[in-house]
Amino acid sequence: MHRLQFHYTLSRDSSPALVRNPLIDLLQAVSTQGSISAGARALGLSYRHVWGELKRWEQELGHELVVWEKGQSARLTEFGAKLMWAESQAQARLAPQIEALRAELERSFAVAFDDSAHVVTLYASHDDALSALREHALKQASASDQQQLHLDIRFTGSVDAIRALNEDRCVMAGFHTLLHTGPKTLTERAYKPLLKPGLHKIIGFAQRTQGLMVVKGNPLGLHSLQDVAQKGARFANRAIGTGTRVVLDDLLAQADMTASQLAGYEHTEPSHAAVAHAVASGQFEVGLGIAAAALRAGLGFVPLAEERYHLVCLKSALQQPGIQALLQLLKTPAWQAQVTDLAGYTPVQSGDVLSMRKVLPWWSYPMNTAA
Repeated sequence: MHRLQFHYTLSRDSSPALVRNPLIDLLQAVSTQGSISAGARALGLSYRHVWGELKRWEQELGHELVVWEKGQSARLTEFGAKLMWAESQAQARLAPQIEALRAELERSFAVAFDDSAHVVTLYASHDDALSALREHALKQASASDQQQLHLDIRFTGSVDAIRALNEDRCVMAGFHTLLHTGPKTLTERAYKPLLKPGLHKIIGFAQRTQGLMVVKGNPLGLHSLQDVAQKGARFANRAIGTGTRVVLDDLLAQADMTASQLAGYEHTEPSHAAVAHAVASGQFEVGLGIAAAALRAGLGFVPLAEERYHLVCLKSALQQPGIQALLQLLKTPAWQAQVTDLAGYTPVQSGDVLSMRKVLPWWSYPMNTAA
């Protein structure tokens, strides 16, 4: 079976929305005009080009398309006629969907041609506040004639997000660390090789609570990681490279515990929501995550630690219009009020460019060096 591919063009013309293969135009012209030469003239093409294209398509499709005999008009083969029929059937049925697709593409491309609109590509550890920020920015763009901001967010692990920033796959990354995290921790080992003072800039976003997501009512009485280990509760973990996995391992180290003490440590889920679902479905009895995900899944939540969610970009990108628009949005009272309404979140220095030395105090260098 031959597969279909779709292409589109950009034009200033307001021509009808078409999803159409050039072969169909060739067949239509030959069938209507009665010869390849007349069909070529009708299309404004050379006889040699049309004849060559028909032969190429016959080879590609494995069927003859046009037959002609001396003294007779050229005509489509049965296969060629069926191609024409299939095209007309598809066009008749799909015209509304094609028009809707064209309209959606035009709305998207309108941003590219709007000098007041900015797109910021952000790779980030999954976070409910970032999802809310994307929707908030979209509403602001729809309701205002002022500068518009569109956030293209790709959720991934914290470590992978910073790597994406360093590899120029995005202009900003989002990651999170325990509050007051210090040197000689897994947090330092995970992030210090990826972040460089003078090259990167930290931007304040929010503070949030990480804790145990448990069955509603907490029937096992789980209030700490020690409780999880002692009672053998089945634990749903996050994958290596995620910020929450780093947080968990640092919390285990602080409690003088090992990973082997948690039943299920090797089982990983891709997001806070997935961990919550695993607990809600009864597959596991506990997992580490954020309060908003637990509440959304109808679970109980036991706070364990506070953490800062950071945004980071290259210092050289700070003056880009999109980054500046994002910083302004983060500082608005409307946005900060929305963050406050999210379970377990507090806006902290939102939109402020912060000293990396103070936020992530892992480097030893002169105090007057820019951070």
